[in-house]
This record gives sequence, C-alpha cells and structure tokens, in this order.
Amino acid sequence: MTQLPDGLDVLRVFCGPDGRHGNELGVVRDGARVAARGDRQAVAAKLGFSETVFVDDPERGVIDIYTPTLRLPFAGHPCVGTSWLLDVPELVTPAGVVEARQDGEFSWIAARAEWAPPRTLRFYGSAGDVEALRVPPPGEWVYAWAWEDEAAGRVRARAFPGRDDGIDEDEATGAAALLLTHQLGRALNITQGRGSQLLTAPGPGGLIEVGGRVRLISG
Repeated sequence: MTQLPDGLDVLRVFCGPDGRHGNELGVVRDGARVAARGDRQAVAAKLGFSETVFVDDPERGVIDIYTPTLRLPFAGHPCVGTSWLLDVPELVTPAGVVEARQDGEFSWIAARAEWAPPRTLRFYGSAGDVEALRVPPPGEWVYAWAWEDEAAGRVRARAFPGRDDGIDEDEATGAAALLLTHQLGRALNITQGRGSQLLTAPGPGGLIEVGGRVRLISG
C-alpha cells in the first residue's frame, strides 16, 4: 500500500475573492523522500488531486508535477501554488524556467503558451451555457468558456480533463487560462468552476502571466 510521505503540504490555488474554492494541490517539499518516478505517480494517485508536486531543489525551485495518472512538463496551478509556498523568484520545470513573483494577495507566474499541455478551448455563447454543461465522456481535454463581460475581459469557464482518472472537472486550470490568454491576446479575469478566480495578462517576449490567491490547508 502506498504511504503518503512526511512533509506534505496541501494548498488551494486560485481561490475566489472570499478565500473559498480554488484547486487543491499537494506539495512534497522534500522530493528525495519519494525519489522514484513510479513511487511519485503512486503518491499522486493516492492523493487524487488534479496535480501533485515534488520539490527536488527548494532553493533553485526545481519541481516535478504529476496528475493521478501521468507526469506533466508544466502546469499552471502547481507552479502558482509552489512558488507561493517556497517564496522563490523562479521554478525550474521540464518545460522551462517559470518566473514567479508575489504581489499583495496574488501570486503570479510567467510562462509560455507552448509549454502548456494541449487543451480544446471551446467557446459558448453565454455564461449560462457554460454553467449548464454536463461532464462530457472521457477522451478530450475541454476548456469551456464564454464572455461574462467582453469589454472588461471577464470570462466564465469550466474545465473537463477527460482522462478518466477520477477528476471529472478541474476547479481551476492555469495552463488553460494561459492558452486562452495567448489566443485572445488580452488580459483576462476568469471565474472557473464553483467560484475560483484566475487573472492573466500578456507580457513581454511572449510570456504570459497567470495569477491568483493561494491558501494553505494543511502542512
């Protein structure tokens, strides 16, 4: 039976303005406690969060990211949450070096759209249409979105990973928000899931910033 390692922190990332909601994230601060890739995958599966992070070098911010069934080269909410927890200026992921900063109640990362895993960005006519969606069958990673207020850049979104791994709907998805910002070429204020909030903005040199609130749940 897989045992959860000591030094496990659980966060909620991209919380709403009232501090609720957000996407759960497991962070194993001492990655050496779970060194083998197969063991890391087993821990991520046991936790059952959409992502779990293993920190291999806390000073340099070297991290390794897993869903319950696979390893990811980059993911948004794990980078935002881990940068907040470690308070580091950058994170080193297999995809590349992710810039990080803290600004009041918001934690921000800057990354490139090509680092994000493929997502189907599906536009709907109204926020009500998005809210009425049922979970689609497994097979395609769908990010459903609609304008709440196009002039203000306010978006309503929901995310359906389609991996058949127990995560039917993702509460807050930084990588998909990054892809949508890249596609639209403008700053966005996204409400996702039950009430999570993600802020984004195109930056210099093709970088896109993604930010949100982080709360420590246990650790």
